[in-house]
Amino acid sequence: MPPLHYTPQSIRSGSRLGWRDLVLFIALFGLIAGCLHLARQMHAPFTPGEVMTIDLSPARLPEYAARSLVRMFLAFGASILFTLVYGYIAAHSRRAERVLIPLLDILQSVPVLGFLSVTVTGFMALFPGSLLGLECACIFAVFTGQAWNMTFSFYQSLKTIPDELKDASLVYRLTWWQRFTRLEVPFSMIGLVWNGMMSFGGGWFFLSASEAISVLNQNYKLEGIGSYMAGAVDKGDARAIAWSIVTMVTVVVVVDQLFWRPVVAWSKRFRFEEMGTEDEPESFVLDLLRRSSLVAWVQKKVLNPGSKALDRFFMGSERFVSRAKVPGLIGRVAGGLAALMVGGMVVYGLTIALRAIQSELTGRMVFDVLEQGILTLLRVLVVVILATLIWTPIGVRIGFSRRLAKIAQPLVQIGASFPANLIFPVVVIAFIHFHISLNWGSILLLALGTQWYILFNVIAGASAVPSDLREAAMVFHLGGWRLWRKLILPAIFPAWVTGALTASGGAWNASIVAEVASWGSHKLTARGLGAYIAQATERGDWPQIILGISTMCFFVIVLNRLVWRRLYALGEERYRLG
Repeated sequence: MPPLHYTPQSIRSGSRLGWRDLVLFIALFGLIAGCLHLARQMHAPFTPGEVMTIDLSPARLPEYAARSLVRMFLAFGASILFTLVYGYIAAHSRRAERVLIPLLDILQSVPVLGFLSVTVTGFMALFPGSLLGLECACIFAVFTGQAWNMTFSFYQSLKTIPDELKDASLVYRLTWWQRFTRLEVPFSMIGLVWNGMMSFGGGWFFLSASEAISVLNQNYKLEGIGSYMAGAVDKGDARAIAWSIVTMVTVVVVVDQLFWRPVVAWSKRFRFEEMGTEDEPESFVLDLLRRSSLVAWVQKKVLNPGSKALDRFFMGSERFVSRAKVPGLIGRVAGGLAALMVGGMVVYGLTIALRAIQSELTGRMVFDVLEQGILTLLRVLVVVILATLIWTPIGVRIGFSRRLAKIAQPLVQIGASFPANLIFPVVVIAFIHFHISLNWGSILLLALGTQWYILFNVIAGASAVPSDLREAAMVFHLGGWRLWRKLILPAIFPAWVTGALTASGGAWNASIVAEVASWGSHKLTARGLGAYIAQATERGDWPQIILGISTMCFFVIVLNRLVWRRLYALGEERYRLG
């Protein structure tokens, strides 16, 4: 059994500051200065109704990309915090789980435009006369495209921790905080990292809708690469589209090299296995950090004392609340508060919704919306099935091969992070040329944006399979279908369920942009629930917005309860390590 305490490798550092420390200091200083400059721009004066234009000059793209990156990382930080708190409570309390997981299903099913319709006005009222209100609405919208996938992954990891590790944590008398930091977070780290990359890429997908907001008959634009893309598509400017593609690829590659590759290399220490592995992933940034005297000093003087202080604090709290009761107490309190909040929101929301639609709701309208929901449901199921058949073998191959992962990870990250809706205009032109109806073509558009959820989770699941199990399969000469049936499919099943569930939710959300596609004066519309919500939101028709979002929530919740929840339970009970 691997050690419970995942201790980092020793940081090799000298007694003197060197060139590595100078490089890190300059980079950190530049990053802080840039963030402060962008933060000042977020507080710029703004008056509702003010005409906001986006400059399509390529010279503005570096600044636009920087502003979008700040929004993305702020939303990502909020997503991590939400994931750790929400997933922990849901996994440790049966009462809270009964409320929080269905609530997560509902939140995942609400489209980004649905959040924007509600939050834009609220944030603008919260920060009157300032652009910060729109900035917060944009960041919150990106957050809603990132958080749910990571939360499902963390929750699933906590539910599948091997019993032998749980028993060992009891033998070592770990407090709930030590168990959280030394067992639960490390065990879920590989899944969190890969789903974090997928969530970050998912945020790019909705950035155009988040920065170029068209809700309730109002158009708001924030300077960023997403609004630049939207402006280029609206004007049919092929040159601007080409520049935005080049910029986006550059941004994705830089973020991958400076952020995700070091994180992936660092996360490999949390593999659940007794034997070391060869050919581990490498990162020049991680090597730079490990060999820096400045980082060593910060770890020794700040991080280690802070960690010990937290351990002492939570160990002292055990005197008042027994170790066994801490998670249950937190769960009961959180579950009660969540139930109260959810109940209040449901009652309030139903009251507002009924008042808004009671005069316009007809049986024919409801039947029409349900019919469009069924069409979108069929497209979602086709996308999930095709993505599973195509990407599962590829994901397993990448996850089992360190050398292939080094090559494939940047390519996969570029593919997942690149906003698929940016190439929608090219696809729309092809559809028009070949007379392809968007009723069928929207399946391809959905797949472009959501197939990566399955691929990333399969890679994460395959990467977490211990090497000793794979070597045992080789000893017993398992190959072909027997290898898949005895080892691969059971090992990756929980991760695949997480990927398929989030791909399904992402496809529902992406239907809003996939069922309505345009290029200049050309506009194609598919019959489906996503197009219905997009058109109602653009018109500001509250009765139809409420009816469309409610119907989408209904379909997603029913599908999750009848299919994905049962598969989750199967993975938790039968297909987990240990």
